[in-house]
Amino acid sequence: MRANYKMQRLFVEADLVAGGAFEAGQQHSHYLLNVLRMAEGEVLVFNGRDGEWRAAVEARSKKAAWLRPVEQTRPQPKKPDLVYCFAPLKQGRLDYLVQKAVEMGAGLLQPVITQHTQVTKPGIDRLRANAVEAAEQCGVLAVPEVAEALRLDRLLAGWDKDRRLIFCDEDASTDNPLPALRAISEQKLGLLIGPEGGFSDDERKTLRALPFVTAIPLGPRILRADTAGVAALALVQATIGDW
Repeated sequence: MRANYKMQRLFVEADLVAGGAFEAGQQHSHYLLNVLRMAEGEVLVFNGRDGEWRAAVEARSKKAAWLRPVEQTRPQPKKPDLVYCFAPLKQGRLDYLVQKAVEMGAGLLQPVITQHTQVTKPGIDRLRANAVEAAEQCGVLAVPEVAEALRLDRLLAGWDKDRRLIFCDEDASTDNPLPALRAISEQKLGLLIGPEGGFSDDERKTLRALPFVTAIPLGPRILRADTAGVAALALVQATIGDW
């Protein structure tokens, strides 16, 4: 069953079972009662564990709303397994990057600090909030985990060698990424997007020397880092991912 985009969707922490009413919390209560003026009615709720539910809104006071799950509308799907590694960008474009990664089926968001990364201390709470908001708006039920930022060398040292890491190499000798992608046999995948300044020569050399890494180009045009992320996710999902 596809998501019902005509109903408001809210991410909640509470367990979801039929009839198991729970307090919406301050933020959701304000949104429901003061922004939407919804003293009664129904919304869709999900928690990343129990699927999506149609829930009745019950105003217990002027400031407190309760939500009562009525019927499950979609079962909980398996969490996507794609690890999306990215160099943090400046705030507005970073918000966009995270939102699109959630829409495109990333299962884990991993900020990576490279030699040319300009934002070395990304706000993890803001990244997580953006991931939840994207899931609410786009019908996603499995909200990706957002990991703490790692330096590239630490990421590579701790990488699961059974997971193929695809990195977007702006210095590739070809414009066509499809042959390299179609040669990948692993089911477990990771994708690495560099910063605005690209990977350094040393970083590219290190990445290319690792047996679990595949380098791909992103076509003949120069792409901004946030655009490159969306393009790479589309390529990977369409050729060897869950599309």
